[in-house]
Amino acid sequence: MCCALAPAQSPAPSVVFLNPGYSNEPFWTDYTLYMQDAAGDLGIELKVLYGERDPARMLHNARQVLDGLPPDYLIFTNELFLGPVLLRLFEGSPIRLFALHSTLTDEQQALIGGSRERHRNWLGSLVPNDEEAGYLMGRDLIALSRGQPAELLAFSGVKQTPSSILRLAGLQRALNEAPHVRLVQAVQGEWQEQRAYEQALSLLPRHPEVSLIWSANDAMAFGVIRAAAEQNRALHYAALNNSARVLQARINGQIEVLASGHFLLGACALVMLSDHARGLDFVERGGKDQEARLLRIIDREQAQKLLKRLGKSDIGLDFRRFSAVTQPRLQHYDCSIAALLD
Repeated sequence: MCCALAPAQSPAPSVVFLNPGYSNEPFWTDYTLYMQDAAGDLGIELKVLYGERDPARMLHNARQVLDGLPPDYLIFTNELFLGPVLLRLFEGSPIRLFALHSTLTDEQQALIGGSRERHRNWLGSLVPNDEEAGYLMGRDLIALSRGQPAELLAFSGVKQTPSSILRLAGLQRALNEAPHVRLVQAVQGEWQEQRAYEQALSLLPRHPEVSLIWSANDAMAFGVIRAAAEQNRALHYAALNNSARVLQARINGQIEVLASGHFLLGACALVMLSDHARGLDFVERGGKDQEARLLRIIDREQAQKLLKRLGKSDIGLDFRRFSAVTQPRLQHYDCSIAALLD
């Protein structure tokens, strides 16, 4: 029997990503852009189907994949808690599944099992450090109160989104460490600037002592900023994302606390799947379900560097550097934005 094909010479794997976002939503379109960059580096055939934040559309896209020429891998998210439905849909399919950005909750897994258990073709997951990010944002925002009594208003995302739930849990952990700061209310801004603006128009007058605003993304923060400006309120803001707008806001001090880095998560997942396709199973390099500590607090200087790098058509990052193919002794994946901040 002839020797096995060397990992680096294996055929290019095909991957479909069920993107849950809108096809004109900056975060998810940028997320796709970096995945396409990684796919080019890794020799992956990548197809992206946008779900437009509509459960029916997401399921339609999934069935389209199931009815067509099967890809080697399907990447899905647990947005709106659709993960179990997707796993049942692809049960028995030769397509291998991978959860990205948000995986099944503990409650869901208690019912249907985890990856590589009941659903054998569900290989694993990669999620960002959302809880830690929420905590770090809360901690640094609270520090702006300088130990004095203060009130905080929080704007979370969509209720049925694991990322939103985890970031808010991180904020609560920070609040538990700071008894001098009181959370007056946490509302679901649903990631939308206009909704957060309308909520802030009514909430800010009701809470005249609020000085701290924690926002689970950048769009909602900008909605609150607009409402606060109309009411002549000077507030401190913490936000999360990597848009040019929010990076500029961090540079000019409009937003004083900013977490960023998860925009590379999809690209990191492709590194793991590329290795898997070449016989280098990521389970041996960190486990089947992994958390990437991509999200971090960035200062003004780092925001300037990111703004400059992300503003280019090619961010100048060869994703092969994170692969076990190029690093045979790799024990744990370390896909990060550190190289973009050099």
